[in-house]
Amino acid sequence: MDAEKMSEAGPGAVSRVPGRGRFGRPAIGCLVEVVETLVLTPVIFLVIQTFVAQPYQVKQQSMEHTLEPGHYVLVDKLTPHFSAYGRGDIVVFNPAAAFANADGSPFIKRVIGIGGDTVEVKDDGFVYVNGTKLTEPYLFAVDGRAQPTTTTGETVWHVPDGALFLLGDHRQESTDSRVFGMVPVASVIGRAWLRYWPLDSFGTLTNPGHPELASPVP
Repeated sequence: MDAEKMSEAGPGAVSRVPGRGRFGRPAIGCLVEVVETLVLTPVIFLVIQTFVAQPYQVKQQSMEHTLEPGHYVLVDKLTPHFSAYGRGDIVVFNPAAAFANADGSPFIKRVIGIGGDTVEVKDDGFVYVNGTKLTEPYLFAVDGRAQPTTTTGETVWHVPDGALFLLGDHRQESTDSRVFGMVPVASVIGRAWLRYWPLDSFGTLTNPGHPELASPVP
């Protein structure tokens, strides 16, 4: 009798078993998979943001026109563990508490001097690193003329090991190492490498390399 019933059901027919899904998988198993997905997704996202890459929204004017307020960049947090920050890199960092934003958001600036460098701002409006005038094609420009770099306090800085000298590309709108001094490498979150929003500005953030310096970017 049972054989006749199976035959009547036809080839390929699947009989349902109470408590199982269409293909015989226990309903509880499907529920476990859904829960695992819901739990693992934010964990993986958190791990990526903590150790690999993190999005950051530019809020200040200090990096115009390289980065405009409202731009979004992706910050590389992984490779700095293997490749030290170099002159020309754009970095996101946590400033000292006395200079922090009210909302606690980090700053974004460009690396000008690394450990062992001497940085000087001269009366001609140019920045010199180890006695060599820095070529800075990224500077904010008005009518095609790059904005001069000025300072109202110190004019010469010696960068210790384990620290960076940082400046904004829009020098007259930037609170940077001319004001708060050196930034410990330990305070740097990562290297900004990709501008991904808005889409019409999508692209990697290039480092000029500063070949004019006797000691090139590491």
